[in-house]
Amino acid sequence: MKSIGAVVGFLLSLLLAASVNGQTLAIEVGKVHASPDAKPLSAATILIRDGKIAAVGRRVAVPKGVNILRCAQCSAFAGFWNTHVHFMEPKWNDAARLPADQLGKQLREMLGKSGFTTAVDTGSDPRNTVALRRRIESAEVAGPRIYTAGLPLFPSNALPYYLRDLPPEILPSLPQPKTSADAAEAVRRNIEAGADITKLFTGSIVAPNQVVPMPVDIALAAVTAAHAHHQLVFSHATNLPGVRVALSAGVDVLAHAPEDTNGLSDDLLRQMVQHRMAVIPTLKLFSKDSNIGAIRERVKRFHDLGGTLMFGTDTGFLPDYDMQEEYRQIELCGFGLNDVLAMLTTAPAQRFGVDHQEGRIEPGMNGDLTLLAGDPTTSGLGAMANVRYTIRSGKIIYDASATP
Repeated sequence: MKSIGAVVGFLLSLLLAASVNGQTLAIEVGKVHASPDAKPLSAATILIRDGKIAAVGRRVAVPKGVNILRCAQCSAFAGFWNTHVHFMEPKWNDAARLPADQLGKQLREMLGKSGFTTAVDTGSDPRNTVALRRRIESAEVAGPRIYTAGLPLFPSNALPYYLRDLPPEILPSLPQPKTSADAAEAVRRNIEAGADITKLFTGSIVAPNQVVPMPVDIALAAVTAAHAHHQLVFSHATNLPGVRVALSAGVDVLAHAPEDTNGLSDDLLRQMVQHRMAVIPTLKLFSKDSNIGAIRERVKRFHDLGGTLMFGTDTGFLPDYDMQEEYRQIELCGFGLNDVLAMLTTAPAQRFGVDHQEGRIEPGMNGDLTLLAGDPTTSGLGAMANVRYTIRSGKIIYDASATP
């Protein structure tokens, strides 16, 4: 029997297919980066028909009557993913009823202007996020594809101190399972509410210098329940004990690089690689920390040992949506364009099991594209933040020239 989450995903795919039907567009650009490892193709055309990429090349025949988007100075990439965002700001409240124009503007400011065609919400009120997603997939609101964790699970009586300013009516709803059965039930409720992934706080910061780990049996029960429904499990681990809990429980993704690097030895990083655990660095979040250099070094070492990195920024928890600092920190790690492009495209598509339709520019893939105003191969990773157009399924959802 299919899980509720799978059924919801299937229905959403049907809605998306309906919403993009007829979205046909030809895009002429200066350079196409089809994948992280592919040689860039200059002066190329990408033809999107009915929301799917139909052709890519220098001599693509464009049918009569098809709209042509010309941007000779642009570089085209497969649509970017941001695998760590939050729709938790008050402006998303009552998303089912807010004006469509308002939601569209907010989505462009938060995600579209940075080139994101897919966003992974790692914790929010599902009543708002699922409603927002539904309105996007029905084509009422232009926006990215959204995966959501719904409500994260926390250790019992150990909510992070920085969440205490949430509205008092929300705090009691945050799951703090005391038993394995409680954890499994919390996962079930999230799935029933429309969640696609599960988020655990295996290391919860209850005070600036105090971290409470989630008991391993609680984390394991949540992971087991989520995996039974084919869901990925993300973890906010914070430090060594939190990472060990995540490893023992079988967590799939660390939602942040651990901000406390004490004890994060090469041996531990190898264990993470062996367990196929991916990491989302979120370096901008830690950019003002005194140990940011150590965090960057451990992120780079994890990658060099064979670990998978995915791009994510904690946007929505961080009210500043600018991506420049994240790219700067990634460059300071020693990563190049191919590395960051994999973080933005192929790595998340593979981890979410949609690499047959996402992450590359080639015929048959979804018509999700990010067009940059310049060329990062000559101007550095900072150019990744200079987005000219964001295109989802052949539909322009962000145009820099049309945005005040």
